[in-house]
This record gives sequence, structure tokens and C-alpha cells, in this order.
Amino acid sequence: MAENDLIPVDIRKIALTPSFCAIVIGNEEKEFPIYIEPAIGAVIKMFIEDVEKPRPLTHDLIGNILTGLGVTVMRVVINDLRDNTFFARLLLKEENELGKKIVEIDSRPSDSMAIAKMKKSPIFVTRKVFDLVGKSPA
Repeated sequence: MAENDLIPVDIRKIALTPSFCAIVIGNEEKEFPIYIEPAIGAVIKMFIEDVEKPRPLTHDLIGNILTGLGVTVMRVVINDLRDNTFFARLLLKEENELGKKIVEIDSRPSDSMAIAKMKKSPIFVTRKVFDLVGKSPA
């Protein structure tokens, strides 16, 4: 993925009901929904609103593991759309006295966005996906 092929986006709205969740992502140019499980939508909403939880949830555990290993979340990239299903990559960086290592991990967009919001990391969409979806914000 070339850097100039990445479009910065953010979560603009969350429509959460007991049976579905639509996460609307985009920028000033365009926005589009990604439909996810309501439970993960609720988690993303908690991270956005900085809700304190009495015990760590699964995404908190993942974040704690990353922190414990000294790994930072560089960015999330929503990189593909096939058969109405979005795909994403989570880019992680580990830097220590032995050097620097960047790892790219296949991930569901919902999990990636939850981790991005928790770690306050940027979210991007590839130009290919951005050109396929959405409409101008109202």
C-alpha cells in the first residue's frame, strides 16, 4: 500500500440498535457505513466516549498486551471490499534496542477500529475502496 493511496477517515456516526450497528466512516468528501455486530459497536462507542469499564473487555486485553510488549498501533487501513464485506489491516510497530519491526495483521474492520479508537491511532481507507463506496455528507 503506497502512502499516497491512503485516504484519512474517522468514525462520524454510530447507529446502534439491539439487532445491528452501522459505523459511518468518512471525511469531508465522502462517508459510508460499515455494518458490524452490535456488541463491537458498543465497544467502539465506549472507546470514543472514554467510558471506564469495571473490568477489561477483550479489546482492552489486546491493548494491554500490545502496551506490555512495547508495540504501538501505527494505523488501521480498510483495504478491500469483496461481496459487500470490508477487509482491514492493522499496522503495528515494535521498536526497542534490537531495532524496529513493523507488522501488518489481517483484521476485521470492526476490531481494527475498536483498537484504533482505544489507542488513538488513525484510520485510513485505500483509494480503491474509497472510490467504490459512499456519498457526500449531508
